[in-house]
Amino acid sequence: MRSADVTRARNTGHFVRSDLMNAVNAQHVSTSIQTLCLLEELRAAQRHVGQQQGASITFLLRNTSVFDQDAKLQSYIKDGKVRLVKGDGTSLEDVQKGWEAALEHGNGTLDLVLFSIGGLPNLSLTKGIVLATPDLCTRSLLNLFRTIPASLRAPSAQPRLVAITSRGITPTSHTTLPAALRAFYSLALGAPHDDKYGAERVLAHCMGVPWTQPAVKPAILPAGWEALPGLPAEGGFRRVLIVRPSLLTDGECLGDRGPKKGKAPYKAVAGEVDGGYTVSRRDIAHFIVQEALPHWDQWEGKGACVVY
Repeated sequence: MRSADVTRARNTGHFVRSDLMNAVNAQHVSTSIQTLCLLEELRAAQRHVGQQQGASITFLLRNTSVFDQDAKLQSYIKDGKVRLVKGDGTSLEDVQKGWEAALEHGNGTLDLVLFSIGGLPNLSLTKGIVLATPDLCTRSLLNLFRTIPASLRAPSAQPRLVAITSRGITPTSHTTLPAALRAFYSLALGAPHDDKYGAERVLAHCMGVPWTQPAVKPAILPAGWEALPGLPAEGGFRRVLIVRPSLLTDGECLGDRGPKKGKAPYKAVAGEVDGGYTVSRRDIAHFIVQEALPHWDQWEGKGACVVY
């Protein structure tokens, strides 16, 4: 891992989903970071802790037994690199508990939050894929921002935030998808993408980015949400990178192979990108850890589409 911008031991906060964890290997160790995680997809976090000497992660998880059979994670827990805290992203109190545990684990410091919460989908014959908690991502992200500790609210003290949403969820970005993927997204992924769309609206508010898209459905983001207690003012939290993957797969990490015949293993573009159907979760982890974090100044405040 290239780490020109990382020179001291830090505490990194990850709010993530558990299927991200499986992609990690520890072959590029070069620096020190400590970490927090709330969630369900944790590949980037595990890749991160595996590559950082002195790193630590605090996971806030609804089910802390999810890693009982993960030998690599258990070794990190035994070594003190990983701490598991039971909690739910939709609970304001639980998310506040996650922040507090991460700060304690990092001796009062926190450098990075990785947010990629997602729910287990259910299939409806009439509605496509639906979620038991329709506003899971949006509400969890609001809770994350509302409970930022006082010590981390000043612009100079704010941790970096990497938030994973999805490509193709705004009307503008939807037009860049291949025709077959546009149809699939519209027919099958309407409900999950409504939730991701709400999360994008919250991120735009906190980043101070003008919102030019249609309004979010009230069931996802009710009227008056901007006045929720604790939520940063518009533009009050700008240290953000939004990662917008194409359709996610459980494929291998092509990024670890490096360029093939001069061609990069995946495309990572600030803004929109035409075409491209899929990308693996492992390559999203690779992009975050190998590209975005070491070159943060190039990516802060942007939305990165990642596709094959």
